[in-house]
Amino acid sequence: MSKIQLINQFPADETFTLDKRIRLLKKRKLEQTQEKIDAEGGLDEDDYGRVVAPDDFSFEITPTHSDGSFYGYKGWTENYTKLLAAHPLYCDPLDAFVGRGFFFLTRRKGSIWNPDHPYSDLKEAFKQYNIICGIGSDGHFTPDLRMGFELGWGGILAKLKKYQAINTAPGNAEFYESEIAVVRAIISFLNRVGDELAQLAEEECNPCLAQNLREMSGVNHAIASGAPKTLRECIQWMCWFSFLSRLYNRGPSGGQLDELLRPFYERDVQAGIIDDQTAKFYIACLLLNDTRYYQLAGPDEAGRDMASHVSYLILEAADWIDIACNLTVRVHDKMNEDFFYRSVEYLFKNKNGWPRFSGDNSLVEGFMRCGYSKELARKRLAAGCHWMSIPGMEYTLNDLVKINTAKVFEVAYYEMMHSEPDLASTELLWKYFERHLGAAVRVTAEGIKFHLTWQERNEPELVCNLLSQGPVEKGLDVTKAAVYFNMCIDGAGIATVADSFAALQQRVEQEKKISFAGLTRQLELDYQDLDGEYIRQMMLHSERYCGGDTLGDAWAVRVNELFTRLVRAECSRYPGLNFIPGWFSWANTLEFGTNVRATPNGRHSGEAINHGANPTSGFRKDGAVTAMANSIAGVQPFYGNTAPVQLEVDPGIANTPEGVSKMVNMIRTILETGNTLLNINIIDKNKILEAHRDPSKYPDLVVRVTGFTAYFAMLSPEFRQLVVDRVLAVNGDVPEGSVA
Repeated sequence: MSKIQLINQFPADETFTLDKRIRLLKKRKLEQTQEKIDAEGGLDEDDYGRVVAPDDFSFEITPTHSDGSFYGYKGWTENYTKLLAAHPLYCDPLDAFVGRGFFFLTRRKGSIWNPDHPYSDLKEAFKQYNIICGIGSDGHFTPDLRMGFELGWGGILAKLKKYQAINTAPGNAEFYESEIAVVRAIISFLNRVGDELAQLAEEECNPCLAQNLREMSGVNHAIASGAPKTLRECIQWMCWFSFLSRLYNRGPSGGQLDELLRPFYERDVQAGIIDDQTAKFYIACLLLNDTRYYQLAGPDEAGRDMASHVSYLILEAADWIDIACNLTVRVHDKMNEDFFYRSVEYLFKNKNGWPRFSGDNSLVEGFMRCGYSKELARKRLAAGCHWMSIPGMEYTLNDLVKINTAKVFEVAYYEMMHSEPDLASTELLWKYFERHLGAAVRVTAEGIKFHLTWQERNEPELVCNLLSQGPVEKGLDVTKAAVYFNMCIDGAGIATVADSFAALQQRVEQEKKISFAGLTRQLELDYQDLDGEYIRQMMLHSERYCGGDTLGDAWAVRVNELFTRLVRAECSRYPGLNFIPGWFSWANTLEFGTNVRATPNGRHSGEAINHGANPTSGFRKDGAVTAMANSIAGVQPFYGNTAPVQLEVDPGIANTPEGVSKMVNMIRTILETGNTLLNINIIDKNKILEAHRDPSKYPDLVVRVTGFTAYFAMLSPEFRQLVVDRVLAVNGDVPEGSVA
C-alpha cells in the first residue's frame, strides 16, 4: 500500500458518521504536521495544506538553461507537465476530496531569476537599503474561480484554441502552445486520478469508505473536462485549482468563499441532494485541504451585505475542523450584526486567530483615491497577509516588495555624522532620510518595472493566466495583459524609525542628556561602551510611537506621509502602473533586523525591527489598545491596501456574551477610526510559554503569526519567541526593548 493512499486502515464492519470522520481527519492532520516539522524543521509561513512526499517519490527537474535551472514558457511547460504526469495521488478515504501536494515547483528549480536578463545595476541599491525587490517572485494576486466554474477545463481548452486562431502574431504562439499543453496535462491528470480512485474503491475493504471512493472517482471524472454542477464538484474543482497553482509556484488566494459556494449550495438544496450537515462537512474538508485566504460577508457592488446562510455554514465548518485557516470577515456599515457577533464568538471559542477583520470604509475610500470607482473598490477582496485584490482583474506583487526603512535610517544617520557631525540635528537627519528613502523607493519601483518587463521570460503564470481577464484573450502573460496593475510597495520598520527620531529629539536636543557624537559612539559599540546600558535605557524610555500623542507618534505620522508621497509619485514615472504604499513586514522582521546596527531608540544591533505597523513591544505596561489602534490608524497610507493592527488578547477578556459584545464594539471602533485590517490572537500566557519550551506538548496550538495562522510547533524557535514576546506584552512581562 502506498503511504499516501490510506486505504484499508479500518475494519470492514466499522461505521462512520461525519463527525467521526472530521475527528479522524483532524488527528491525521496533526500527525502530518509533525511529519513536516521532522522533515523540514521550522517553517515561518503558511501551512498550505501540504503533506510530506512519500519515500518512494522523487522528482528531478529538466534543466533548460546552462545554469541548471529552467525559465520561460518552454522550461516551465516542460517541467510542470512532467511533474503532473509523475505526481502521485494523495487519497484519504475519510475525506470528501483529493488534491494535496508535496512541494512548490518554484522552490525545486534552483535559481529563481533568468540570468539572461540581469539587473546588476539595481542590486547595489537593493543591498544598501535592504530592499526585498520582488523581481522573479510569483505574483500575489487573485484569479477569478468563477471563470473555472463556468467553463471547466474543457471549456478553458476550447477558449484557448479559439483565441489562438484569432491572435496569430508570432509573439502569441508560445503563449498558446504552452497554455494548451498545460491544460491538456491537467485534464489527463484528473482523468488518471478518477481512474485511480475507482481502483482504490475496489481495494478498500470497508464498504462505507469504498462507496466514498467511488463517489470521489465520479466527481473527478466529471470535472476533468466538464464544468462543476454540484457543491461537491465545485469544491473538488477548487481543491484541484489550489493543488495545481500551489504545485506550480505557491499559488494565489481564494476569493469571496461564501459567494463562490452559495449558487451550488442553493441548487443542491433545491434539488434535494444535500443537507446542511453534509455541506458543512464538504466545507470543512476544503479548509483541511489548504489554508488559502478567503473573505466572508462584506458589501456587494451596490453596498448590500453578502452574509448568507452559506457564510454561517463556513464559520461552523471552520469551528468543526478547528485547524489553522485564513478567513477574513469584512466589516461595513450595513453589516449583518448577528453574523458579526457569531464570528467573534468563534474567535474566542477556538482561540486560533481566525477570523480576522477588515475595515471596508477605509479600504474602499482608499482605493477610490487611486482613481477607481466605489463599485470596483468593493470588488477588491481581502486576499493575503495584508493585501487586497480584484479577482481576475489585477496583477500585483503584494507582500513581495518591502523597503527596510530602519536600514534607510541607518544609512542616513551615518552619512550625516560622517559629512556634517557638527551640524547634526533631527531636522538635518530628516533631510538625509528623505533623500535616501526617495532613492530607495525609486529603485524599488524601477525593480517592479523590470520584473514586469521580463517575468514572462522567467516564470510565466501558466496556471493563473487561465482564470484572469486578459491573458487568454490577448495571448500574453498576465504580467503584460492584466486589466489593472496595482503594485504594492511596503515599508517596514516604521516604529524603529519613528522611535529613533523621537529619542534623538527628546534626549539629545530637548533634554541634552547626551550629544550626537556621544550617542554615535554608543551605537557603533552596540551600547557596550562605558555607561552604555544606562544610555540605552534612557533612549529606550523616550516618548514612543503608539504611546498616545507622543513625539514617537508625531514622527511616525511624518514618516508615513513622506513614504506615501514618495511611493505615489512613482505612478507618474510609470504610466499604467498604480503604486500603492503599505506598512507591513510579514515574517521579515528577523531578517530585516539582522541587517540594521543599533538604533537610537535603544534597540540592540541585529535585533528584529518592529512588526508591521505595530509598535515596539514592552514600552508600556497598561496594554492601552486604544492608544495603539489610534496611532496605527494615523499611519494608514490610505490607498487601498492595509497597515494591519496586531492585537494579543488575554482569553479571559471575552468569555461571556457581554464580553463578546464588547469585543464586537471594540473591533468596530478600531476599524471605524481609519484602520484597515485587524489581526487578533487569543492566547493564554502560561500555555504559550509552556508550548515554547516544548512545542510537542501542544501540537494543535494555532497562532496568528502575522497575516497568516500557523501551528505554533511549526515555527522556528526565533519566530516563536517573537510571538511569545507579543503575548507577554499584554501583561507587561516583556523585557523593555523587546521587539515584536
